[in-house]
Amino acid sequence: MKVLVVEDDAVHRAYLKEAIEQALPECDMVLEAAHGHDGERLSREHHCLHLVMDLQMPRRTGVEAARVIWSERPETAILFWSNYADEAYVRGLSRIVPEGAAYGYILKSASEDRLRLALRSIFVENQCVIDREIRTVQQKAADRSQGMSDAEYEVLLDVALGLTDRIIARRRNLSLRSVQSRLQQIYDKLGVYEFAGEQGDDAFNLRTRALCIAFLRKLINRTALEQAELELAQWMARNGAGRH
Repeated sequence: MKVLVVEDDAVHRAYLKEAIEQALPECDMVLEAAHGHDGERLSREHHCLHLVMDLQMPRRTGVEAARVIWSERPETAILFWSNYADEAYVRGLSRIVPEGAAYGYILKSASEDRLRLALRSIFVENQCVIDREIRTVQQKAADRSQGMSDAEYEVLLDVALGLTDRIIARRRNLSLRSVQSRLQQIYDKLGVYEFAGEQGDDAFNLRTRALCIAFLRKLINRTALEQAELELAQWMARNGAGRH
């Protein structure tokens, strides 16, 4: 068995290598990469099907690297090891995990025993291992009475990118009324109306206030916006959006 560690911090890479050697005596090679681009390359060159991946790295994030790796080898098992339990990361991963894939998401604050157990569970037993805190975020996101649907979340990202209602409607194949309806649902779920009403009806720009709350609640982060910006650029190139 070969295991590839994709982590930008050298101390963390050394810690992971030691944990892998202890948890997986069947592992005969531990490869290391300092960012997602190298992770993609080494995974491809060594046909490595077992990865431990940090989420937030310079040059290329773990979500972006995993998307490429899974598109080429969907049978790859990946353990995501991160400091962050942001809903933005949870949603980003849920969009790219192949059906039936063995993967995990545990926090760097987890104990050594927890890390070793996750390594064996995912890489040997082909199970999925999700930390309790991450599972709570997943359940919250899946609760449509309080959490946002995927369709609403897409509109929230489009607003964060600065798109007008007209372009959002065109991009998402919606009517303007449907876009505005989704915006109202987003405002309701974020509590924008309630907060704004306490301050006076004209105290806030509702769009801007919604984005502020979304950032504070970690519904949106830099990684989510970078990926959304990339997808927007691809859509605009295909559709000639904004051209007259």
